Parts: sequence; structure tokens; C-alpha cells
Amino acid sequence: MIDRLYAALIDSPIGTMTLTASDKGICHLDFASYESVAESLQMWGARHVGPHAAEIPLMEAASHPLLKEAERQLQLYFDGRLQQFELPVQMYGTPFQQRVWAALQQIPYGETRTYKDIAVMLGQPGAMRAVGGANNRNPVSIIVPCHRVIGASGQMVGYGGGLPIKIALLDLEKKAPDKP
Repeated sequence: MIDRLYAALIDSPIGTMTLTASDKGICHLDFASYESVAESLQMWGARHVGPHAAEIPLMEAASHPLLKEAERQLQLYFDGRLQQFELPVQMYGTPFQQRVWAALQQIPYGETRTYKDIAVMLGQPGAMRAVGGANNRNPVSIIVPCHRVIGASGQMVGYGGGLPIKIALLDLEKKAPDKP
């Protein structure tokens, strides 16, 4: 159970992001302002944490050690010097969503997979739409790299931050040096 949430605004090359953590891990990364994130976190909390989610205080805490470390790692990622995040995450979802999110973390930096590839990886080759739904519900984008999932014919499809951000992230990974 989450007792409290901490949030910090982070500037990045793709715009301002709001990063949210509990005392146990990063639980939300959003491409929106703190105010709109507070509102969406209440809905997220009600869905994943339970009926008492509205009682969880959301505190601005840019100095929280986990948020500082996440900001440091995100900066390294945007500088092309970090290929895999080493942060605790606290993600709530169905068992299927959890499996999809774990599979996303197996996609190598700079590579992409299709929804079908992920479904096959999970042993459920017909579950492309369900994979897409779970991908869409990923609360910790970038850190759990849902931007690396593309459509069957290689086209860019859907991304919570918008397609321009997805394309920018994939371009960043293609241009980064081989060494972190």
C-alpha cells in the first residue's frame, strides 16, 4: 500500500515531465504539469491502489532521494549515456499488464518490437490488442520503454506523450554512442 506520493517537475529535451514516486519506487512519469498529474494520479490511484487513494497526500518533493536519482538517470539517458534504468518501480496492474511491462524492459536499447512480437514473447501470439492496451497503460514510460513498440508494418502508432515524443526517443536511441 502506498502511504504518500512525491512529485517533481523535470526539464528534458522533450519537454517538462512530472515524475512521481512512493517510498518504494517510481510509480508514474507523465508529460504534463504537476497540477494535471495530481488529477490523473487520483484516477490512477483509485484504479490501482484502491478506494482510499484520494487520501494519499501528493507532495512536491524535488529533493526526495529517489526522485533525484531518477532525474539523474533520465538526464544520462537523454545525453545518450544510459541505456537501461536501474530504478525501483512500483507499478500496479493486472498480471497480464505486469507481464507486458516486464517484456518491454527486455527490448534492447535502440531496437523496436511490434505488438505481435511482444505477444509471441509472452506465449500468447493472438494477444496483440491486449498487449497494445497494456502498453498504453504503462505508468512509467521511458523508464519502462513502451516507446520501443511499433505497429506491425513498422509504422509509428500510439504513444501517451504523442507520436513526436515517441519518434524523438527512438531517434535519440539510434544516434547515441554504443557505450553508455
